Amino acid sequence: MPEVMINGPAGRLEGRYTHGTIPNAPMALLLHPHPHHNGTMNNKVVFTLFQSFTKRGYSALRFNFRGVGRSQGTYDKGEGELADAAAALDWLQTHNPNAPVCWIAGVSFGAWIGMQLLMRRPEIDGFVSVSPPANLFDFSFLAPCPSSGLIIHGDRDELVPAAAVNKLVTKLSHQKDIRIDHRVVPGANHFFANRSDDLAVQVDDYLDRAMGNPVAAVAE
Repeated sequence: MPEVMINGPAGRLEGRYTHGTIPNAPMALLLHPHPHHNGTMNNKVVFTLFQSFTKRGYSALRFNFRGVGRSQGTYDKGEGELADAAAALDWLQTHNPNAPVCWIAGVSFGAWIGMQLLMRRPEIDGFVSVSPPANLFDFSFLAPCPSSGLIIHGDRDELVPAAAVNKLVTKLSHQKDIRIDHRVVPGANHFFANRSDDLAVQVDDYLDRAMGNPVAAVAE
């Protein structure tokens, strides 16, 4: 899992990258929680998502937003972080020019940034949003949502009420040709403390259903 340094709009961005294990591997970009609430690319939920993609042969990149870890710059209330995510996706595409599929996955604040990037980059085919902060940030820009995906949260989320997530899911599900797989993990809080294995089971199941398993396909 080599360390990489990416040229971002506010300076270097620190990342961790695993190159796909299959020819012309699909790729995934992982986005971490809020920088002011201890969010980093090493967040356990982010790492769980990272593993879900890499064990399927994907090329996957997780990185620190500006001002986090060794990434340069300072927190920019979402605008700069969205630009960071776009730069990270550019880097990922440069290193995977023949990738047939691109996914975005984010946790909490990272889910909000990821959905914004989804609106701006038509090459993104699907998304995984974990604990989207639908009560704290405006998701009205998803009109219409360009891709189907997974929204997952815990039934003991202490930061985001289930009603807020349900409202977002309902809004997106009513859009034409969009399918939202909405899953709730029993006993899980906002960051899935002691429930990361349960999260992995749900994400793995969704990815297998949505995309199939590229590793298995090559093996056959």
